[in-house]
Amino acid sequence: MFNVVLVAPEIPANTGNIGRTCVVTGARLHLVEPLGFSLDERALRRAGLGYWQSLDVTVHRSWDAFLAAAGPDARLHLLTKKARRTYAEARYEDGDYLVFGCESVGLPEELLAAHPACCERIPMLPDAASIRNADIWSAPDARPDHAALLRPDVCGNFVDPEDWRISALNLSNAAAVVLYEALRQTGFPGM
Repeated sequence: MFNVVLVAPEIPANTGNIGRTCVVTGARLHLVEPLGFSLDERALRRAGLGYWQSLDVTVHRSWDAFLAAAGPDARLHLLTKKARRTYAEARYEDGDYLVFGCESVGLPEELLAAHPACCERIPMLPDAASIRNADIWSAPDARPDHAALLRPDVCGNFVDPEDWRISALNLSNAAAVVLYEALRQTGFPGM
């Protein structure tokens, strides 16, 4: 059984979608506080639909509490855009922890620095190749109000005002991509 870990998730619908994916794949969900929402929030329940009550979910009060619960031999896969190795180059084993950061900033730098061999990324086309209006986002006069850019887009992604690139995958998409590769490598039924 795989473990999906969300560190400080901010958007309830993403967590609900990931919870549903965990239920149908037999994965466990770990939520590391602080959470940007209540577990009673309607958007979370709606995204999780009828699956939430079947979900094996644990809430940890901090990253250190999560590590203590996972144990010293936990195999971590830290998903970040700041890695050379891709998630497809990783080798997965039953019980591994697939760790994702919050939607707005990803995993903390100090966490990545403490576990550099565990960092993996999902390859994506640069925005200039994947969206038609990337040049508009990069124009200095197109970003007069940085606060407006910090609002989530329609997919729940945030735009970093210091970096015009737009996230191509939201958290729930990224978690599904990596989880299904891990399941494929370990012989999940039907794959």
